[in-house]
Parts: sequence; structure tokens; C-alpha cells
Amino acid sequence: MKSYDFLILGGGSAGFNAARAAVSLGLRTAIVDGARDLGGLCILRGCMPSKTLLYMADVLHLAQKGKTFGLKIPSARADMKAIHARKKKIIADFAGYRQHALTNGKYDLIRAHARFLDPHTVELSNGKKVAAKHILIGTGSKVSVPPVPGLDAAKFWTSDDVLELDFIPQSVIVLGGGIVACELAQFLHRIGARVTLVQRSPNILRDHSADASCEVQKAFVDEGIELFAGTQIQSIAQDQRGTAITFLHDGKKVTRRAAHLFNALGREPNTAGLNLTAAGVRARANGQIIIDKFQRTSASHIYAAGDCSGPAEIVHIAIQQGELAARHAAGVKRLKPIDWSLLLNVVFTDPQLATIGLLERDLDERDRPYLCASYPFNDHGKSILMDATYGYVKVIADPKRGRILGAEIVGKDAGELIHAFSGPLAMRATVFDLLRAPWYHPTLAEIITYPLEEIAEKIKG
Repeated sequence: MKSYDFLILGGGSAGFNAARAAVSLGLRTAIVDGARDLGGLCILRGCMPSKTLLYMADVLHLAQKGKTFGLKIPSARADMKAIHARKKKIIADFAGYRQHALTNGKYDLIRAHARFLDPHTVELSNGKKVAAKHILIGTGSKVSVPPVPGLDAAKFWTSDDVLELDFIPQSVIVLGGGIVACELAQFLHRIGARVTLVQRSPNILRDHSADASCEVQKAFVDEGIELFAGTQIQSIAQDQRGTAITFLHDGKKVTRRAAHLFNALGREPNTAGLNLTAAGVRARANGQIIIDKFQRTSASHIYAAGDCSGPAEIVHIAIQQGELAARHAAGVKRLKPIDWSLLLNVVFTDPQLATIGLLERDLDERDRPYLCASYPFNDHGKSILMDATYGYVKVIADPKRGRILGAEIVGKDAGELIHAFSGPLAMRATVFDLLRAPWYHPTLAEIITYPLEEIAEKIKG
């Protein structure tokens, strides 16, 4: 039986980067990954394919708005076979690079699935066993099928299916209002499908502020997506014509029909087959592994990172977690845990939604004082000339010195603009520091100066 210093279960973003860190620190390392295709969720079925498709839909949307800009564009429509082919080529390049890195690293790559036999030993699906001094679980997540009446018996699309479409569906019912649901619902609408989005919570994107979710929701409705929030699904029925869904909305029974059903009700940790009990690893009821600030599980030599442990299912966080686990296992001194006050999040809808740092609800929960100011895109020169007037920039700062605590942007290219706060937040900069920097006119970025100035005036006054 082969033995390692550091054994990694899963070769996605957390596992791959943990392996690179581990070997650089001299640990005898192996990755166990039995997936059909190497590369992880982000490259194969997540970030990269979805953002490739979303950008193409954005280009199509702008072309269809040609008249707004005084342009004569007689016809602009999606060629799904060409879109699908371009996406496949781009993702193949990304995946090829990752596969090459995985198979040519200074660590062993074992193509199998694993389950724990005891705290230091795993059994592989090829019949072999492997032992390790330290183990990292980075097995990611899988599509969740929650207890919605009729869903378990229904034929539905997952995000994997939507990302592989090579035709324009006539109509789609989207179940869910999270990031994946919203991004892909808008994609489906923009390529030409009739989309109905049904969400249980009062607002879409419920993990974000009500202001932010309502702004995106308004844009969706204005664009033509039929959206029902605050619903209670009563039944899902299917026949040869497609799917019929019945739900309560505003106290009334509503039924909608579509050719296809898209289950976008979220994902859950992919840990069910690991036999965590044998390893002494505790998990929550949904399968999410419980970790401490150094990514250790209840078995102190076993770590977890990425989607299977959370708390944020974001690629750069998974990378940080994997590297932190490897360094801790190698005994690196004076390690600092992840600073959650710098949490960065982006939703790639149109308008985009991006946040960083501590937001109003975080500070309210801690009973911590703050100053807040915002400025709308519909009163900003560059966004007006771009016909990108949904949204706002909001800045949150300490009331004494004006140190920036967080920011929230809804609007055109919010995912890019939010990075104007990344360095300053990490450096504990103040609104006065940012106002000393130059901001070019006319740019989208200069809108950030208006809430900064408002907060600065409040502190001076």
C-alpha cells in the first residue's frame, strides 16, 4: 500500500492548487480524481463555460439594441451551433492546459474515486488502498434536488445541460433565484427562449441586499423575463408537450407551462460517498464538512476546502483554502487564516452585481456604526451614453476615520469596477486616500468618487 505525506481527494481548483503548494514545501503528494474529465467544475461546467456564453449573449443583446445607438442592424439572432462550437473550443483549451498541469506535476495523479476506510486510509475504486499522514478533501459540489413536489420524478435540465445546448429552446421554466438561476435565465432569454423564473424567496439573489436584488429583478422584468418571487410550488407535472408547474403567488394559484424545465435550485457538497464517519470527519446535515480557520476538520490531520466545505463557493476562495491547508499540513509557521472581511463576490447578470468586504447587514448584526453613501448609474455621464443606467455604487466606511469597510455595485461592468476597492480594502485605506487618487473622465470608474465624496463631507462636517 502506497503512502503519502499529503493526499488530496479531488483535482479541482482547491485540490490542484493545494498540490502545487504541497510539493513546493517538500511534501510527498498525490491527487485522487475519478472524474470522467479532469479540470474541475470551474473549467468544465462552471465559471468559464457560463461566462463564455453570457458574454456572447451580451454581444447579441447590444446588437439587438442597435436602434438605441442610431445603428441600422437589420437582424441579430443566435446561431446556437456556432455559439456551442466556440464555447467548446475555448473550454477545451482551458481544460487541456489544466490536464497537462495535473498530469505533469511533481505529484502522483491517481485516476479513481476514493472512500475512507479509517482516518489515514482510503480505498480506491480500482481496488487499491492508499494511506497518508495528511488528507485534503476537495470533492466539490453536485446539483441539488430539494423536496419540491413533483421534482424528483420530473425530467429536468441542470446547469450542465444548459451549458451544452446547441439549439434555442422554445420556452423554459427556471426553478430558483440564485446566481446560476439568474445568470442562465437571462442567457436563455437573450438567445430567444421564452423564460419564466419561479423563486421561493421574496427576492432573487437572496444572499445579497434587497436593494441589489430588486435592481437586478427590475432589469429582468423590463427585459421580458416573466418572474415570480415569493412563491410556493404545489406541483410539477410533465407530458409530451413539456412541463406544467403550479404554485401560489400573492395568495393566488398560478400555472405556467414550458417545453423545458431547468432545475437551478442550487448545489450541495459532493461528500455522500466518502464515508466520512470512518475518518472521524463531522459534516452538517447537507453534507458540508465542518472546518476551522486553518481548514482542519474534526479529524485534525484531515482538511477540507472549496465547495465541499464552504462557506463561500467561489474559485479564488477555494484556491486560498487549498493552499492554506497544504501550508498548515507542512508545518509552516505564523500562518494567517483567510480574512473574511475581504470577501469578494460577483454575479454576472446584466446589470452585474458585485460586493466586497463588510456590508450593511454584516455591520448591523455586529451593532457596529458605519457611514454609507450611494450614487446611481442613471445620473452618471458614461453610463448614460452607454445606455447602461440600471444600478448604483454604494460605499460603506468607518464613521471616525473613513476607513473603507465594504462596497456594493450593481451596474455595467460591476465585476470589474469592484476591484477598485480590493487593494484599498486590504490596505485599510480611507475614503480620503481614494479621493487623492486620479479618476479619469469620462469613465465608468469615476462614479465611485461620488459616494466617497459624500462620506468624506459627512466626516469633515
